[in-house]
Amino acid sequence: MSLSSLPDAECPKCAAPRPAAALECARCGVIFAKFVARAAPPAALPPDGELADPQAAGRPSAAPLEPLASADPLERAGRIGKALLVGGLAIWTWQFARLPIGAGVMDSVLHLPDLVFHEAGHILFSPFGRFITVLGGSLFQVLVPVTLAAAFLKQHDAFGAAVCTWWAGENLLDLAPYIADARALQLVLLGGHTGAEVEGHDWEYLLTTLGWMRHDRALGVAAHDVGLAVMVAALGWGAYSIMRDRPAAGASSPPLMS
Repeated sequence: MSLSSLPDAECPKCAAPRPAAALECARCGVIFAKFVARAAPPAALPPDGELADPQAAGRPSAAPLEPLASADPLERAGRIGKALLVGGLAIWTWQFARLPIGAGVMDSVLHLPDLVFHEAGHILFSPFGRFITVLGGSLFQVLVPVTLAAAFLKQHDAFGAAVCTWWAGENLLDLAPYIADARALQLVLLGGHTGAEVEGHDWEYLLTTLGWMRHDRALGVAAHDVGLAVMVAALGWGAYSIMRDRPAAGASSPPLMS
């Protein structure tokens, strides 16, 4: 509706006589131009609720939003720390691998913590008879990192599980010279004496009981090799978990509010 379309004879609101040149009604005071604007139908919305093109409406389009930061700085620092840890463990693994059985691993800083769990295992398994009590030291020494790895997996922390798996492999390396010494009894034990001086040690008793004494060296080498294989596999697992958790290139962080 336009102003020119209004009847010349009357006000569109109160039907009072309206001169052709009048801008407002003398009776009700309505301003004819405003009445026409209010009576006009609203502009149709674009289909499917889409917003009208701001360029078509004569308004400048808004600049595209800049992508948010690709990663949290703390998360990035955490990944760097994990990568450095994997690198350090890889160097440590190489040092163990290039030395004979027992050399290096028995002098490492991990030997004493391993020994603590070994002795605790004897106490923990003491209710189950002498054989299990003696075996319990070596068994518990390996079970502790394996149990921790399982706990990390339950929490969906693959990297923590990989590190604990590496530690389980290192414990096999720590036990290897102990097993291989069953006949020689030359390994210096916790009290500062060799097995020959204190009438044997754990693995001398275990292999004698099982009738496997002639296999002591082979079993020690097998424990050493399996331990190295477990450590290398754990390093690969840890590296893979770091790469898997890395955000894709160009990916933006989720919005803070929705």
